[in-house]
Amino acid sequence: MSVTDPGVLLQLAGLFAAAFGAATILPFQSEVVFVGLQLAGTATLTWLILVASIGNTLGAVVNYAMGRGIERFRHRRWFPANAAQIARAQGWYARWGVWTLLLSWAPLGDAFTVIAGVMRTPVWLFVVLVTIAKTGRYIVLAWITTQAAG
Repeated sequence: MSVTDPGVLLQLAGLFAAAFGAATILPFQSEVVFVGLQLAGTATLTWLILVASIGNTLGAVVNYAMGRGIERFRHRRWFPANAAQIARAQGWYARWGVWTLLLSWAPLGDAFTVIAGVMRTPVWLFVVLVTIAKTGRYIVLAWITTQAAG
């Protein structure tokens, strides 16, 4: 099928939404959608990886933006982290630095993307590292699925 087919476009839009949501603090799982679409074979792996990677990276940018603006609320009672927790996270990030963003694909990687915003990581560097991590994850997932489907 062609990527211009309305059904395929709708599937890719669903993958984009799932990947975007999965990269935010929302409880989404994009891997199930990705594997399902890969096995269905209606879109090429290139399109699946591209759409999922862009969606997931843009979702991480939302986390980054939240991190950039969240500190102004740190003294509110409802704020999810106390001063000690923030200091610990900042110390950890100062030690390990921006390279933690290469783990942004992992289950707790969303926290790294928020912390990167709090720590004012340059946006260009954030996007480059997160894109590498997110795209790498989908490439590996596609390979594993291909091997398992045999």
